[in-house]
Amino acid sequence: MSTQIAQNTDGIAGSVGDGEYDVVIIGAGINGAGLFRELCLQGIKCLIVDKADFGSGTSAAPSRLIHGGIKYLETGELGLVAQSTLERNLLLRNAPHCVAPLPTFIPTFSYVKGALAALRTLAGSTTAPRSRGALLIKIGLSLYDFYGARHRVMPKHRFLFRNAALKEMPAITSRIVAGGIYYDARITRPERLVWELIKDGLEASPGSHACNYAELESRSGDVLVFRDYLDRRFAARPKIVVNAGGPWIDKINTSLGEPTKLIGGTKGSHVLLQHPELVESLKGRMIYFEADDGRICLVYEYLGLALVGSTDTKSDDPDNVKCEENEVDYFLASLKSLLPRLHFDRSQIVYTYSGIRPLPASDAGQPGLISRDHSAPILPPTAERPFSIASLVGGKWTTFRGFAEEVADILLKQLASPRRQSTQMQPIGGGRGFPADAAARKEWIAKRSTADAPKPEIIDSLLARYGTTSDLILSHIQGFESEAPLEHIRGYTQGEIDWIARSEMVIHLPDIVMRRTTMAIEGLLSQAGLEEVAAIAANALGWSEERRRQEVEMTIALLETRHGLSF
Repeated sequence: MSTQIAQNTDGIAGSVGDGEYDVVIIGAGINGAGLFRELCLQGIKCLIVDKADFGSGTSAAPSRLIHGGIKYLETGELGLVAQSTLERNLLLRNAPHCVAPLPTFIPTFSYVKGALAALRTLAGSTTAPRSRGALLIKIGLSLYDFYGARHRVMPKHRFLFRNAALKEMPAITSRIVAGGIYYDARITRPERLVWELIKDGLEASPGSHACNYAELESRSGDVLVFRDYLDRRFAARPKIVVNAGGPWIDKINTSLGEPTKLIGGTKGSHVLLQHPELVESLKGRMIYFEADDGRICLVYEYLGLALVGSTDTKSDDPDNVKCEENEVDYFLASLKSLLPRLHFDRSQIVYTYSGIRPLPASDAGQPGLISRDHSAPILPPTAERPFSIASLVGGKWTTFRGFAEEVADILLKQLASPRRQSTQMQPIGGGRGFPADAAARKEWIAKRSTADAPKPEIIDSLLARYGTTSDLILSHIQGFESEAPLEHIRGYTQGEIDWIARSEMVIHLPDIVMRRTTMAIEGLLSQAGLEEVAAIAANALGWSEERRRQEVEMTIALLETRHGLSF
C-alpha cells in the first residue's frame, strides 16, 4: 500500500490543509473517478471528494453490462453507438479481470413490426417502437457489427429463424419467430473498478488526494470547505471545479452558488434470483428481450445468480431509491411470459438494487427516448467565483474513459498543460498483466503456488476477484493463519478482508461487503457473516466494540431497507 493511500484512509483533513489544486472533482462515481485518473496521468494535481463511498451511488446500480448500446440505434444516436462499441472493446482489453464477453440472444416475435415506428423515431417522433420485428433487429445487428469494427475482439452476429432459435434456447416461448446472437460484455465488479481508477490516479500523481465520506459544506470566493466523516473541516482552492455528482449535480451546483436544472433522472431497478434452472437454460448467454409493454429487458447469469433488469421511470430522489414491489411484479411477469416452462416467484429473489440515471433534463414523453449521450457544460469564472465549473451530465458506464478523455482535453487546454499520454490502451488496476487465456492463468497460479503460499484454489479465487492485485493480497496473507476461510461466507479468506480494510480506504462496513467485494449482491451475507467481517475490520481499523456493533446494525438496516434482504 502506498503511503499516500494510507494517509487518505485516516481521513484527508490533516493531509490537505488549505491545499491548492488544479482541479477539484466533486463526486466519485464512474465519471468522476475516470476523469480523476485521466487528469492524474497527465500530471494534474487533483482532489476528488464524495459524500459517501467511491462508486456507491448510481455507479453501483448498473445492469453490469459493458455494451455498445444497440437500443440507441433506434433513437438515431449513431455517434454514441460508435463510441460505446469502441470503449467496450477497449475495456475488454484494459480490464480483463472484471470485463468479459457476453454472448447475447435477442428474440423477435414478428417479422416486420416496428420498422415504420423506428423511422418515425429517427425523424424525431417522441414515441418508440412498441414491437421490434426480425427485419428491424437484423438491420440493427448489422449496423452494430459495423460500428463495433474498431479494435474488434468478438465475433459478428448470427441470425436464426424459429426452429434454429428454439434449438439454441429451448426454454424460450414458442411465440418466437426468429432470433439474433451477438456479443457485448459484462462487468462483474463495477464498484471495484471505480476504486481501481481512484487508486491508479493516486499512484500516478503524488500531489493528488481522494476523500470518501466528505461533503461540500460551503464556498467562499475561491475556497471550498468540506466536512469529512470525523466532522473535520478542510479547505481547497481549485483552479477548476468539476461537478461529477450524477443525479446530485443540480444540488451541488446550488451549494456552489450556481443553481442549475441540468438533470432529469430516471430510475432503473434490478433483481437477482437464485434460480439454477434459469441459469442453466441461459447457456451462458444474456437474453435481451421485449417485455409485453415494449420495454427492453434483460436476464443473464451473474456470479451464479440470474440478474434481471431493468425499469426506466422518471425519478428525482437519488437518496431514497429502492426496487418497489410493482417493479418486482413487472420482472416476474416478464420472465414468465418469456420463459413459460420455468417457475418464478418472490422466494427466489436474493438481492434487489436501484439507482437514478443522471440523464439530461428532457421533455421526452418516454424515459427510454431521453438521450444517453454525455455533455460537460461549463460555467465560466466570475469576479466573485474565480474558477470555472464543469458539470458532467449524462453518460453511461461503458463510455466513462472516452468521456473523461474529452473533458480532460478541454481542462488541459484551460490549464495550459499538455497531454502526456493516452489512456486508450492503458490497463486498469488488476487488469495489468492479467493472464490472457486458460493456459496463461494456470501458469500464473502455478508460479505463486510455493510451499508457504495459500492453496492454488485460493490463489485462483483471489485472481478472479481482484485480478493481478491479488499479488499484494498474497504477500499480505502468506505465512499467516489469515489465509483461513471465513466461517460464515463461503469462498472468502480472513486475510483478504484484513488487507482490504487496511489498504483500500475503507471507512464503513458496507464499503467491504458491497463495494470492495461482491458479498452482498451474491446473496452471501447473514448476520453471522457480517459479524465476522466486522470483527476483522475492527481489528484492522481500530474500531471499538461499540463502533463494531454500530457498523453491523447500520449495514443490516441498509441491506433490509434498500436491497430487500431479511436478517
